[in-house]
Formats: sequence, structure tokens, C-alpha cells
Amino acid sequence: MNDEFARQVARYGDDPELHDVLAELCALTGMGFAAIACVTEDRWIACQVLDQIDFGLTPGGELDVSTTICDDIRKTQRAIVIDHVREDRNWCTHPTPILYGFQSYVSLPLKLRDGSFFGTLCAIDPQPRLLRQPGMFDELERLAHRAEDILSARIEVDRSTEHV
Repeated sequence: MNDEFARQVARYGDDPELHDVLAELCALTGMGFAAIACVTEDRWIACQVLDQIDFGLTPGGELDVSTTICDDIRKTQRAIVIDHVREDRNWCTHPTPILYGFQSYVSLPLKLRDGSFFGTLCAIDPQPRLLRQPGMFDELERLAHRAEDILSARIEVDRSTEHV
């Protein structure tokens, strides 16, 4: 990990409940990589990771934020779901799926209880996945809200102990 901020983000993610959220996300979608990422204007830092496809990221690891779709989510505060990159006219020539080698993608914004943007709950897979099924988005949102609650509680505890 490069610095204290990255270590702090990884500490926030060091929670078995967050790992369970990622396991549930992978089981629900059939995708092999899921992460909770802290996304700022200039950084993408893995908070918690479940990597079953050898993508290679661990908590505290970073991607160049400008190469991520999560940066678009930070800017728009809207979820993005892609079943099959190669067959989606909006994404088939986008540099991010080409760079990272994925064909399916889902990412939802994560906001803390105070309303601030934390980052994203995201998943990728090198294979296409049926993500736009009835009820799927509701389940994805449920997982995102669960992650938001867990992160908010951890960050609130961290901040309260700083002031003691």
C-alpha cells in the first residue's frame, strides 16, 4: 500500500460482513471479481476484494482512476450495468473494458450516512453475464445499501475514536 490513506481505506474494508457482501454479489451475478472501492477525483483504492479470476487486486491496491468506469459513477452518481460489452453499442469500443479485459460489468455508487460519496460496489467478469434480469437490480441495490451501512458504521467508529 502506497500511503496512509490507502491503508485507512483497506482498514475500513477489513470486515467479514463486507466480504460476505462481495461473495453474495459474485454468487448473484456469476461474476468472478467484486470489489468495494473508494473513489475520489484522483484515486481508485480497493477497500475490500473478492478475486476468483486472478485480476490481481488486493485491499489497498490502486487503479488509475481515469481508466475506470467507477470514475463515471463518481461523477454521475448512477449505477452502470453491462451484460455483454462486445454486444453493447455504448461500451464495445470503450477503452476500459478493453484495458481490463472484461465482458460483463456492474457498479453502483456507495454513499455514507452523512450523504458523502464513498465509492462503488463493483464487479467484473471476462465472460458475459445476464445482469438485466427482472429483480436483479433490486438485489444489487440491496447489497449496495448493506455495504453503505457497514462502511458508515466503521467510519463513524473510526472518526469517534480519533477525537477521544
